[in-house]
Amino acid sequence: MSNPIVSVIMGSDSDYPIMEAAVDMLKEFDIPFECTVVSAHRTPDRMVNFAKEAAGRGIKVIIAGAGGAAHLPGMVASLTALPVIGVPIRSSNSIDGWDSVLSILQMPNGIPVATVALNGAKNAGILAASILGASDKAIFDKVSSYKESLKEAVLEKAKRVEEKNS
Repeated sequence: MSNPIVSVIMGSDSDYPIMEAAVDMLKEFDIPFECTVVSAHRTPDRMVNFAKEAAGRGIKVIIAGAGGAAHLPGMVASLTALPVIGVPIRSSNSIDGWDSVLSILQMPNGIPVATVALNGAKNAGILAASILGASDKAIFDKVSSYKESLKEAVLEKAKRVEEKNS
């Protein structure tokens, strides 16, 4: 996409089926984004360059997904002042996902990473839109409409359940 303002990165292409949910939400909100693989362990120089150059390229929020030891979100956050949203991913080498969750969640003071649920890339996309919406009314309005649609969907489901049981 031209002039991306959100970067969606992941440690491996095997993470894409999970991270695609963040991409889908960014598309729904018409937010320009980029998406790539940046491995903290296998391509550390690429990760450092990516993180240090992101703000200069116009990126405003980074969504970083990782499984296993899950160092990518925290390492990227240590190299940039941009907000980083971490998506812990249950991977084939994971301890039921808990290693990923704790690796992203338990950051030291001074290096915050907003952490969503295990495999919670959809929420990461929504959170990125909410962050951007704090200073962009068009995005704010789209997120507000989306959340209103969630309310309407629940009310419709409640009505169907109540009708079945009355």
